[in-house]
Amino acid sequence: MSRFWSDHVAGLVPYTPGEQPRVADLLKLNTNENPYGPSPQALKAMKEAVDGRLRLYPDPEAAALREAIAAYHGLASAQVFVGNGSDEVLAHVFHGLFLRGGRPLLMPDITYSFYPTYCRLYGIPCETVALRDDFALDPQDYVGGQGAAGIIFANPNAPTGMALGLDAVAGICRANPDTVVVVDEAYVDFGAESAVALLPRHGNLLVVHTLSKSRSLAGLRVGYAMGSADLIEGLRRIKDSFNSYPLDMLAQAGALAAIQDKAYFDKTRQAIMRSRDQLAVDLAQMGFDVLPSMANFVFARHRSSDAVKLAAALRERHILVRHFALPRIDQYLRITIGTDADCARLCAALAEILRKAQ
Repeated sequence: MSRFWSDHVAGLVPYTPGEQPRVADLLKLNTNENPYGPSPQALKAMKEAVDGRLRLYPDPEAAALREAIAAYHGLASAQVFVGNGSDEVLAHVFHGLFLRGGRPLLMPDITYSFYPTYCRLYGIPCETVALRDDFALDPQDYVGGQGAAGIIFANPNAPTGMALGLDAVAGICRANPDTVVVVDEAYVDFGAESAVALLPRHGNLLVVHTLSKSRSLAGLRVGYAMGSADLIEGLRRIKDSFNSYPLDMLAQAGALAAIQDKAYFDKTRQAIMRSRDQLAVDLAQMGFDVLPSMANFVFARHRSSDAVKLAAALRERHILVRHFALPRIDQYLRITIGTDADCARLCAALAEILRKAQ
């Protein structure tokens, strides 16, 4: 602690990201990174952008990228906001949309752990709404939340991987016409339905996407939000009061090419979904209960083996998975979907660990 800190800094509890250790032959199944490389077209575009233009500032509006995103989703560019990863976009959402007279923000009790971090950073009171016993989000729990500053949930949820259908999302929007509803769709491309289709009918809806997962650009840091033009304008005002140039030239070039390379996007995400479904079967055969996932990970617990011990034993074999020491889910492991070879290595290691534990 430093005597030079601002008053609120000592009280912050920062978000803890997944480990990024440097270990030989490490199999990282802990941070939901895509096992396949970025689109070759994205790599080509970034290489071509490395020239004398780097002496100039990038387009502060990222106009070409926003237009490509808008065209992809059937929107107007005024309905698209881009930022340095979806985490920055979400930070602007919390700062720009949820500070409303001390009213609380509603969120599930089990969800992306950065949401409470943002609440602490910006001084936003929050109320958690318990998921059902099966970890599903019950839309009825969000009816009558008109006094809230906002509602936010990940869909598919993190770390469960479970998803709501569009009728349920629309019901939450209808039940809260004067409250902004933010749907964080970081994992939507792995089998769930996107709430973007609901935007024409719900002006209080904001949908957040990232290029880190399904487009394999976690190292590039590009995210975006979609909603009504007035919601997007609020985010733009926050951005231009913080950093007018969040996306550099290389990021804009690579993201634009990745959005346009639909064939590669479809090929790789389909491969991940096939591997996910097979991994769920393989884990079940070893005695795991696996939640139904529409993400690029599974959330599973073994019926007789402790999650902490399993994670430690995997780590000894240079395999990382994510464990959350939190109420209700402390016996679950979140396991990122790798290639088929990655999943086979994981299952072989688990089989050996479980056999030795008998």
